Amino acid sequence: GNEALRGRGRVRRAAGSPGSGSFLGAGAARALLLGGRRRPRRRMLRLGAERGCGLLLRGLGAEQLGAQSRGLGLSLSRGTVVVERWWKVPLSKEGRPPRLHPRRHRVYRLVEDTKNQPKGELELILTQSVDNLGSRGDIVSVKKSLARNKLLLEGLAVYASPENKKMFEEEMKLRDEGKLERLQTQSGEKTVQFLRSCHLEVGMKNNVKWELNNEIVTRHFLKNLKVFVMPHAVKLPDEPITRWGEYWCEVTVNGMDTVRVPMSVVNFMRPKTKRYKYWLAQQAAQAALKG
Repeated sequence: GNEALRGRGRVRRAAGSPGSGSFLGAGAARALLLGGRRRPRRRMLRLGAERGCGLLLRGLGAEQLGAQSRGLGLSLSRGTVVVERWWKVPLSKEGRPPRLHPRRHRVYRLVEDTKNQPKGELELILTQSVDNLGSRGDIVSVKKSLARNKLLLEGLAVYASPENKKMFEEEMKLRDEGKLERLQTQSGEKTVQFLRSCHLEVGMKNNVKWELNNEIVTRHFLKNLKVFVMPHAVKLPDEPITRWGEYWCEVTVNGMDTVRVPMSVVNFMRPKTKRYKYWLAQQAAQAALKG
């Protein structure tokens, strides 16, 4: 028993005193001395790793939530870019991958870029008359912004789908057959608006007897107002017009809209020739020199 106790004390002295002959290595002795500190270090490393991963995942979750909260207007516009190699890759043997040059075969040439291409137009069918576009049933091609922000939004047009085209074709057939009321064309509407703001002047000679008729009025429409009117579309007062004065005439556009145009019948004056205008200019120049 005493020998066993002496052996234990010898081991303790060897472990406790650095000067004694050590039965254990320096690392083992340091582990025995600092054995109580190793576990906290590992635990701190594990906690730090867990905390770092948690912060990383939390940041990713915040980014995803921020991306979801953003509207569609801030989303990236997508497009397709088609490229091709500037240098062709040589054919390889059967069963072997192609041999690519590290620099030459990485040079590409742009073929098509759908993102930066000019935006195409949208085809619509007008449901109402629109200025500078057309009337009901006309198929027009307009910019997508105009179509979506005005025409489609206000109900002035619909998409030119096969169903809508067929529906408007049937409607046009019914109008041509007289089963539906006819609609004024866009040029007809512009003509009506122009005639409402016009005043016609008809010049008649004073040395002969005359009576105003439809043919004379239509010639003056074309000469003075640059408007071509058929004689059967003009209506004059029931009383014959044989004197100068203020009168009126009615013009029917496309057999639908009738406009009353004020008309003045005046004495006809021959247009002055260039020679007469040149003589007047000379007289004015001489008078200015004398003055």
